[in-house]
Amino acid sequence: MNKEEQMSESYLVGILLAVVGGYLDAYTYVCRGQVFANAQTGNMVLLGIQLAQGNFFKALHYFVPIITFFAGIFFVELIKSRFKRNYTVHWRQIAIAIEFVALMVVAFLPGGRYDALAIILVSFVCSLQAQSFRKFNGNAYASTMCTGNLRSASEHFFRYCSSNKTEELKVGVKYLIIILFFISGAIIGCYLTKLYEIKSVLFSCMGLAMVFLLMIKKPQN
Repeated sequence: MNKEEQMSESYLVGILLAVVGGYLDAYTYVCRGQVFANAQTGNMVLLGIQLAQGNFFKALHYFVPIITFFAGIFFVELIKSRFKRNYTVHWRQIAIAIEFVALMVVAFLPGGRYDALAIILVSFVCSLQAQSFRKFNGNAYASTMCTGNLRSASEHFFRYCSSNKTEELKVGVKYLIIILFFISGAIIGCYLTKLYEIKSVLFSCMGLAMVFLLMIKKPQN
């Protein structure tokens, strides 16, 4: 099947996952200890700052999501290698199902002493998503962070200005829209987290459920 025809690489799936990515970052920052679930570069900077100040225990607070994200990527590749030839269920659907279950668990972990465990689970979820969904319509993108998307948008706008090819402009605009949906997810996440606190993570499960169902409608390669 042509890659553009894969539902897992459809633009709609990309938008839904961008909303979830922004939502989860806002959730962990607002009510789970001001840690980013997705932006491991930010966590690395905060880790370095804490180490420089001699706050080794606080540094561990930022090290945990980094190593969890690393482990999650490894786990996704393991799932892919085991289930890539499984035509009953697509390996990306397995990843989405694991994300869903993990976030359901997070919703029932009390705040405070269990924040570290919640952050581990959310970071794991984000790593699964980041590694499993890396393209829309054949274009590389990230649904859990936006620095690369911003770079790609700028690159395609430059190509449009240089070649006047409308397709380059369309792709650049699509990247910007992905970024806007990521920001929208963060806004929604901040608002709902302040309203519903710990349980607000359940709203992100709605987006994952929609992605899972969309992938059922069309066979995957």
